[in-house]
Amino acid sequence: MLFRNPVGMQEKLTMKDALTNRRALLDLLGAAAAAAGIRLWADSPAVRAMETGSAPPLPLRGPLPDFTGITQWLNTPKPLTVADLKGSVVLVHIWTFACINCQRTLPYVVRWHETYAARGLRVVGVHTPEFAYERDIENIRRAMQQHRITYPNAVDNRFATWKAYNNEYWPHLFLADRQGRLRYDHIGEGAYNTTERVIRTLLDA
Repeated sequence: MLFRNPVGMQEKLTMKDALTNRRALLDLLGAAAAAAGIRLWADSPAVRAMETGSAPPLPLRGPLPDFTGITQWLNTPKPLTVADLKGSVVLVHIWTFACINCQRTLPYVVRWHETYAARGLRVVGVHTPEFAYERDIENIRRAMQQHRITYPNAVDNRFATWKAYNNEYWPHLFLADRQGRLRYDHIGEGAYNTTERVIRTLLDA
């Protein structure tokens, strides 16, 4: 299940209330999907590519949007720009630490960083909060430490970068080539093999 952006509608919930509500929604929708025989992402090119063992088409989608309105950068001595990252393949991961779907994607993102950084992959997290307690820098730091996140993360408390990427969901992955052009994105969990094949394809290009 994906969580849609509640910009301007963040509820003032406690952490316990927020997590309880989120788990209840996941359980309800997961059961409904299973009962209806829904296969998430079944019609997407990424899933078809994953099943056939090939990488999906990589159209040119314009330049990777810049990091806008960031309130703080973590794990980097200075703010990053897309121009700074040209020459590298760039993976941008929009996430928030209490989102269970984001938590499930993080081990893959961390592994890709560890595996491919030496070949030219730059991973940048964009932490955009859903609830008030997810805005707290120390809570974000603790979550990053828990998940072994050592790559740079932008704190997007104003939702400025979220809007620049025309994003609506957590989590969302974006991949850009060495020229800074957006080539691939994936919403939610799954398609990990396909995403990794795209990373390798862009690194080898």
